[in-house]
Amino acid sequence: MSSAASNSAGKSITIKSRDEIRVMEEANRIVAEVLVMLQKTVEPGITTFELDRLAEDLCQKRKAVPAFKGYRGFPGSLCVSINEEVVHGIPSRKRKLKKGDIISVDFGTLYKGYYGDSAVTIPVGTIDGVKEKLLKVTEESLHKAIEQVRVGNRIADVSAAVQDHVETHGFSIVRQFVGHGIGTSLHEGPEIPNFVQDNSSPRLQEGMVLAIEPMVNAGTYKVKVLRDGWTVVTSDKKPSAHFEHSVAVTADGPLVLSSREPFNGEEK
Repeated sequence: MSSAASNSAGKSITIKSRDEIRVMEEANRIVAEVLVMLQKTVEPGITTFELDRLAEDLCQKRKAVPAFKGYRGFPGSLCVSINEEVVHGIPSRKRKLKKGDIISVDFGTLYKGYYGDSAVTIPVGTIDGVKEKLLKVTEESLHKAIEQVRVGNRIADVSAAVQDHVETHGFSIVRQFVGHGIGTSLHEGPEIPNFVQDNSSPRLQEGMVLAIEPMVNAGTYKVKVLRDGWTVVTSDKKPSAHFEHSVAVTADGPLVLSSREPFNGEEK
């Protein structure tokens, strides 16, 4: 779940031990399992409320607590954002997915006192070329950001990797919402913007855990929050994509705690 820009600027950066990172990996494995299940479940006709129920049920089956439900009053367990919705869409019994939609699903867990957080944007059936490129470029930008998660680099190196890739392909970066540190709180310092700011940024230290989450728009970077107080949409109503991983800074390089590969690779 993204953080509003500047809201987490004053929050402290916490350094996790190896044991703490192992617990966070467990928390994020549950998130990853939920997201892979949703990728396989999304289809035309299903409601966003049904997806929310499935996510919460699997989370609880794994003895974890849905992190977003009740967080600052958010009513769902899952953030579900369709097409021009950027982030923080509220699950609804009335919203049915249609072929050609894209849906961003963002899920978090609280497990043994630590948080997990990850997101993926999923095509609903066949999508048009613009949406297809948008999803590809946004996911690639996340991978390029993760490559910069190395001891001694700065947060700005992570930000620049996203911005350079996205803008090279003609898309824009959301500025009002950013990634964040994560640990025993869902939103910790530092802020992780997906664009380079003028002020100096913190250096990465071993034991930091970052929720890196490019939010990329096909049109303008400008967004607005709807009357529900949560759903963020693009100002020009063009589509938006959102991908997120929780990543630990280690001496050996980035450790993607929320990797979906173990679940994507399993035979059912």
